[in-house]
Amino acid sequence: MNWTEVNIFTAADGIEPVCGCLLRIGITGFVIKDSRDFEDFLNNKTGNWDYIDDDLMNLKDCETCVTVYLPENSQGADMLCSVKNEMLELKKRDTENKFGRLAVELSNVKEEDWANNWKQYFKPLTVGEKLLIKPSWESYENQDNKIVLEIDPASSFGTGQHNTTQLCLELLEKNLNQGDRILDIGCGSGILSIAGILLGAKSAAAVDIDLNSVKTAKENAEKNNIDDGKYLTYYGNILTDAALCEKIGSGYDVITANIVADVLIAMSPIFKNFIKPNGILILSGIITERCNEVIEAMNNNGYKLIEMHEKEGWAAVSFK
Repeated sequence: MNWTEVNIFTAADGIEPVCGCLLRIGITGFVIKDSRDFEDFLNNKTGNWDYIDDDLMNLKDCETCVTVYLPENSQGADMLCSVKNEMLELKKRDTENKFGRLAVELSNVKEEDWANNWKQYFKPLTVGEKLLIKPSWESYENQDNKIVLEIDPASSFGTGQHNTTQLCLELLEKNLNQGDRILDIGCGSGILSIAGILLGAKSAAAVDIDLNSVKTAKENAEKNNIDDGKYLTYYGNILTDAALCEKIGSGYDVITANIVADVLIAMSPIFKNFIKPNGILILSGIITERCNEVIEAMNNNGYKLIEMHEKEGWAAVSFK
């Protein structure tokens, strides 16, 4: 397995919130480089030092940085998109500019080159009983009559390779009925809402806080020959934008949200504004250690757990 170094440039006050964002999306290992470490070292009067390594000397004027390592495959690409989206949201919340520039940069490789490199790992993939997910650059002889979903993630989360997406798709296939209306919150590449249409939904709405994701979702819907009238996209934050929520409307039969535990918990009181009575809510993007927190939040807001699926440290749950 090859790995790519990803650097997140921040400030001393930004270390804790940046690391918190990384933990929320399942990245538990990172390296922190902070110029304060050097100052603390110099101010330690108990040490008598004859020699200081050049690497440590370089810390004196360094920009504070949190470094993570992502695999050079489709899951790594998904995680990179999540990191970027988390930093964009953190920057919006940093009204006092205390967290630095929150730039996400790949080390010693152009992002365009890396994006092309991991394409070799993105092959046609069967999910559930009916779906076959493939990128546009791969051919597939559909001898087993699968429903083929063609997806190009571009710079948005959702290739179908990540466990959270697969778990969500499996629950969607199990719970979706012909003619349903589906709402995909945090749509990323649009994979869940597009799958909903291909599985028989009458229409789908997809919303994301990242404008590029909304654009990518629309393009992927077109790749799958979905009519504009059946697939609507929205840009914005449903937690803070009442006008957006009004545009999205209510009465959806199925809602999917593949995000992270903290955001799902924050949204738990407002899902009812979109879903119809006895509708199905499918939540994913949850590390298993935090699944009980999400379930408790949903129970407190009147939802009954139907089932939970787990895979390699990730969980997806469905509610009524």
